[in-house]
Amino acid sequence: MAKSPATIMLLLLFSAFQVVSLLGNQLFELPSGVHTRWISFENPTGAKGQGGQENEGRKGAPAREIKAGETVTLADIEGPGIIHRIWLTVRGKPESLRGLVLRFYWDDQDYPSVEAPLQDFFGTPFARQVRFESCFFSNPEGRSFNCFIPMPFKKRARVVVENQAPVSAGSLFFDIDYTIGDKLPEDLLYFHARYRRENPTAPKKDFQILPRVTGRGRYLGCNVGVRAIGDYKEPAWFGEGEIKIYLDGDNEFPTLVGTGTEDLVGSAWGLGAFNHRFQGCLLTASANGVWGFYRYHVVDPVYFHQDIRVDLQQMSGAMVQEIIQNIKPENYPELVEGHKIFDPKVNKEGWHNFEAPQDVCATAYWYQALPSPRWEALEPYEKRMKDLELPKK
Repeated sequence: MAKSPATIMLLLLFSAFQVVSLLGNQLFELPSGVHTRWISFENPTGAKGQGGQENEGRKGAPAREIKAGETVTLADIEGPGIIHRIWLTVRGKPESLRGLVLRFYWDDQDYPSVEAPLQDFFGTPFARQVRFESCFFSNPEGRSFNCFIPMPFKKRARVVVENQAPVSAGSLFFDIDYTIGDKLPEDLLYFHARYRRENPTAPKKDFQILPRVTGRGRYLGCNVGVRAIGDYKEPAWFGEGEIKIYLDGDNEFPTLVGTGTEDLVGSAWGLGAFNHRFQGCLLTASANGVWGFYRYHVVDPVYFHQDIRVDLQQMSGAMVQEIIQNIKPENYPELVEGHKIFDPKVNKEGWHNFEAPQDVCATAYWYQALPSPRWEALEPYEKRMKDLELPKK
């Protein structure tokens, strides 16, 4: 039903009120000693009065090629300061979307606090580009990347990109918009992000979206990709697994627990494609061959004061009769035995949840005090590219 002009005006006013409420008075302030800077290939140091000098100032260096095996420093900024926005674009080839790796280093730490493939960092898994907008990321027309997460630093911020693909990524364009001179708290929390994948996961072993992190901080959320595999790909539903967040000494059982995968992202009874500010499902198996969804904890903060771990159960579900008709018990002997799917006493009607292996990847985002956790090496390029099941053009 079409909305009246008065209704549209009320909605616009409400949206504006929400923005102002979230930002407080920041829109109207001019902080003393704080200066705005942008870094791009047109001004690689962000220095005052030094931008756009190539080609006599007539757009001489908007981009540069990122060759196979090459590592390029996008920004090296002296603090204190805050990165407010990152925009980037490169041709949307899978080899670039998964082959380019972003790393952020804070305050001269010699290992990264952020490490993730390009596309996964910017909110969408499995080397797909789709149009969407969330509170943290957006891709307005399915061919660019935007990040709006504030990233404060005291001494230094360094952002690099490495092309791990065996082919050139072509021309990369970017802007990193930041301020310097910001007054930051002594007990500053720094932005972190980490990608990981298991292909396949193990039945009855939860996938760790965020392995255990020690210290204090705030978990911001994640984007997750799932490729259903094996006998359960059809007609089973992949999303019966619950999110489990272990906080501050939790051991066997978590403090925070969800009720199902689609419930995690604010939907119910399955998932269709949608994108909202704090939750969404960008990829569905019917359209993309894989699932991709996100949940960001902005209005519902998740704090940790000692440690945190975030898991997602690997559970599927289907009608019992469909399971019996489609399962190959020799492929999953421990699963069949554990759930007694073929036991004559089992009710052959109704819905049945069961553990199932899946191909799962996730990028988690959080703030924490330094030092950052040290991780194992990122999944190699060849493994990141395996089983993407890209739709045929």
